[in-house]
Amino acid sequence: MTRGRSTGRRGVPWLSYLVVATGAVLTVVPFCDMVMTSFKGPGEAGTLPYRFLPQAFDLSNYRAAIRQLDLPALFRNSVAATALITASVLLTSSLAGYALAKLRFPGRDFVFRLVLSTMMFPPFLFFVPHFLILVHWPLAGGNDLSGRGGAGLTVSIAALAVPFLVNGFGIFLTRQFMVAIPDEVLEAARIDGAGEFAVWWRIVVPQTKPVLVTLGLLTFVDAWNEYIWALLVSTANPDVMTLPVGIQLLQDHVDPARTTPIVMAGLVLSVLPVLLLFLLLQKYYVRGVMLSGLK
Repeated sequence: MTRGRSTGRRGVPWLSYLVVATGAVLTVVPFCDMVMTSFKGPGEAGTLPYRFLPQAFDLSNYRAAIRQLDLPALFRNSVAATALITASVLLTSSLAGYALAKLRFPGRDFVFRLVLSTMMFPPFLFFVPHFLILVHWPLAGGNDLSGRGGAGLTVSIAALAVPFLVNGFGIFLTRQFMVAIPDEVLEAARIDGAGEFAVWWRIVVPQTKPVLVTLGLLTFVDAWNEYIWALLVSTANPDVMTLPVGIQLLQDHVDPARTTPIVMAGLVLSVLPVLLLFLLLQKYYVRGVMLSGLK
């Protein structure tokens, strides 16, 4: 009986490995298919019987994607909006998390519950109010002081970022990590003459680096792939169009049989920054996820 139970227990990890390997294959195969399709010639994509590998590897689809999509402009808009959103979320989440975790002030618990309540609503629920606020932004885009007469901030690159500058989940995540930092360490710094900003920057931020990197990576991916809000803003000003919107418009308005490889080439180019960032920050990301599990 003991030997049977021992054998059964040793067999469980293999089942886990099989499940993980199956999940990895299901995740990687579509990505590999996207890469292979980006090298296929006209008429090769979507034909039966299906061919995974292209007949000849050709970079013409990438040149066509750069030309037809105006890829440099789309990249510039996506990078600008994503960098602004990521930097703002990291800054506001870290500062607000520190205040809610380590500072005592009237209404702190109420503010924390208010932050948690913002996580209960889907972001697109506020897209129309956000757009109206940006349209009537005073002294911007031809508007007067009362917010009338022009297009407000909707014609600027800032419109892509304003609704996402503060993130309730980011505040909650950083606050939960900062609670675990011993108060004695912070009190010792204050006794030595450090102000609250110095305590936050020199003590709290270095100790929360893994979670900040994890939050930054998640925010970067979400901002880079944002489509609905970017599409809404680009209707007011096509000059602020981002990569997801441009690729989708190309797919919708041109013959799919001819442009599928071009679209896939554009998708490969749009994925590269996210993939590169993940590879560079993988160590911190895994550590942050592990710490999130412990918390």
